[in-house]
Amino acid sequence: MPARLRLLQYPRRLRVRLIFVYIVLFSVFLSLIGVVFREVLRNTLDQTMRAVLEEEWGAAKGYIQIRKGRLTWFYDKLDPDEALFVARLQHVYLLTNDQGRPLGVSPIYQSFGIDSADRIKRAIRSNQATWSVRWSEDGLPYLVRSGVLIDDGNRNFFLAIGRPTGQNQRTLDDFTRQYFLAMPAFLLVSLLLGWVLTGRALKPVNDLAQTAQRISGSSLDVRIPLRGAHDELDRLSEAFNRMMERLESSFAQIRQFSTDVSHELRTPLTAIRGQLEVALFTAETPEQYRDAMLNAMQDVERLSAIVKSLLLLSQAESGRLLLQKARQDICPSIRDLVDQFQIPADEQRVSLTAGLPPECTVEVDRVQFERLVANLLSNAVKYTPAGGKVSVRLADRGETVLLEVSDTGQGIPEASLPFIFERFYRVQPNDPAPEKGLGLGLSFVAWIVKAHSGSIDVKSKVGEGTAILVTLPKGAAPGERAGQAESGVPAV
Repeated sequence: MPARLRLLQYPRRLRVRLIFVYIVLFSVFLSLIGVVFREVLRNTLDQTMRAVLEEEWGAAKGYIQIRKGRLTWFYDKLDPDEALFVARLQHVYLLTNDQGRPLGVSPIYQSFGIDSADRIKRAIRSNQATWSVRWSEDGLPYLVRSGVLIDDGNRNFFLAIGRPTGQNQRTLDDFTRQYFLAMPAFLLVSLLLGWVLTGRALKPVNDLAQTAQRISGSSLDVRIPLRGAHDELDRLSEAFNRMMERLESSFAQIRQFSTDVSHELRTPLTAIRGQLEVALFTAETPEQYRDAMLNAMQDVERLSAIVKSLLLLSQAESGRLLLQKARQDICPSIRDLVDQFQIPADEQRVSLTAGLPPECTVEVDRVQFERLVANLLSNAVKYTPAGGKVSVRLADRGETVLLEVSDTGQGIPEASLPFIFERFYRVQPNDPAPEKGLGLGLSFVAWIVKAHSGSIDVKSKVGEGTAILVTLPKGAAPGERAGQAESGVPAV
């Protein structure tokens, strides 16, 4: 990829976008923090100055004496601390009588403009402390506290004392300047720290991408180790690992399908070729040709059945073979199938019986349900020796029904039980010349039961027989309503 193209795509990387959003949000957060702290500092300074002014205003009453209408500041001039305190009081002050006539005023306060007589009279009548900000001629702000002063003769006077607020403003300006000058350094440190943290946070995602790039048909066992944090990334890793398990299972099924097909098709094809070669090179009469073609046709029929069964089973397992379910009484279908299998059962001298209730209504696909029962009966009759028994029993269990097909045949070894529903799996029989089947019947049975949201179980003991128990729900499972296409898979 050209360097220019990589540079253009760089801002689109997830890590860069996360850092950008993080820095923007952090900048806004720091700015808000600075504004809030500045406001808190301003309020603190203002409250502190008000408290100082309140204290000085109260102390001023002890230093002020009014004799014959004249103001006298009474204090010990030899005490430097007291003299300094009184000088600070005299820096910004105004004292008037109750008519608004000034008795004493500082030059700075005079630069504010002396309060009008009406305002002073209103303040004396209200007898409430008031606060105001006044500006001197040179543009400096002062906080002024004014109120009523009552002397020993119960006379009312108006006293206002002020202090400059310029230092407070300078403190606020210094804080603002230093804070926002330091902000870029904070952002730079945050950027570096965020880059490292996002790299660590995105490591599982990068591992996931690298793992996905290494996946091939021969490396489907690759898994991403979980961090144990139980967070979104762990859930993503778990989902990826489960996906890989499904892919591995699907690939395994495909490989198994290919192996099974090549194995099952090779035998009849080899037989057909051999019979045709024998007929081609050795047959001399029409009867010999006819026998060769008859044997070849039987193998072709077997080959056709294998291909058709494999394709339909593959469609069923991939979800492309859907059900047409309806509520119906399944007892008549079971009775008809039992009657159909009475002929092969009688030929093998096997007793076939059925124990069914008068009626049992279940929501099933009739075609597939009959195929299920037919496959179970076919296996039971086929592998039960002469003199044995095969029985079919249907029991209503409230929300479900139990279908049991049992026989007194040769039984299934315990080691083979986990595999009997796999395609092409055949239990090694004791009979040296058994009737050979395709090994797909129970695979269809398992799929039909699963498609009806049911369960299947096998109980078997070698030499005593086998019982297959199928449990089906009476009602329709969620998402499996009518409207699905009816399938026409033949029993195998």
